[in-house]
Amino acid sequence: MLAQLNTNREFIDHPGSKGDSLENVWIEWLKKYLPNRYCVDKAIIIDSKGQLSDQIDLVIYDQQYTPFVFTQNGIHYVPAEGVYAIFEVKPDFKGSGKVKDKSINYIEYAGRKIESVRKLHRTSTNIIDRGRPFPPRALTKIIGGILASENTIAKNETLEKQFESLSGIQSIDMGCAIEFGAFYIEYEGDEDWNINNLQEWITNYYDTRTYDKMTFSKAENSLVSFFFQLMRYLQQTIGTVAAIDLGAYADAINFELDEGK
Repeated sequence: MLAQLNTNREFIDHPGSKGDSLENVWIEWLKKYLPNRYCVDKAIIIDSKGQLSDQIDLVIYDQQYTPFVFTQNGIHYVPAEGVYAIFEVKPDFKGSGKVKDKSINYIEYAGRKIESVRKLHRTSTNIIDRGRPFPPRALTKIIGGILASENTIAKNETLEKQFESLSGIQSIDMGCAIEFGAFYIEYEGDEDWNINNLQEWITNYYDTRTYDKMTFSKAENSLVSFFFQLMRYLQQTIGTVAAIDLGAYADAINFELDEGK
């Protein structure tokens, strides 16, 4: 994978094409190694209220409980309920992009992309499992991260301050710069189970958690460390996403679904 990224970086000059090639390498790598229950693509996330996220470089999403994905002109539109994780892909952690004519560093840029997904409205509904009905489950966390080939920010303290500056639904959970190392960020704070509204509950979780510390892997173990940590989050922190309430999406086109009773 490192050889692929280095070849693309060396021989592709056009910034847009170079960016696409980097995203594609990460997407194909995760498609190859993640279990088949997870889909991986670049996508725009939508919700039942007609809101859209920014275009996201890499989305890990479900198709078991969120069965529809709309594709137009090569862009996937994925329901917010199906999203497990989102990543911004850059050649380097160091750099800046523009948002509304304002220059911001790549870490903050990734945080804003993550925010555009986490702020979307998500539904949850009852399911039938092995013949037994189960009530709607709580909304799952959405992993947010950044991926790169390298990191040329000279000091780890500078890098950590950039990550620590992000809070709420912009906060980043993990990432990887292949030639530098993988990382994950630990936060303090727990869910408030006294909040009954699902959307308020998950938003409150992000708004009240606080930065604790950042852990780096060795450079030579960057990819495997990133993959192990990602799988730990997917399987032991998130599990399976909540079942999508298709009735909420049908309401958007003024159609009432038969509940099948």
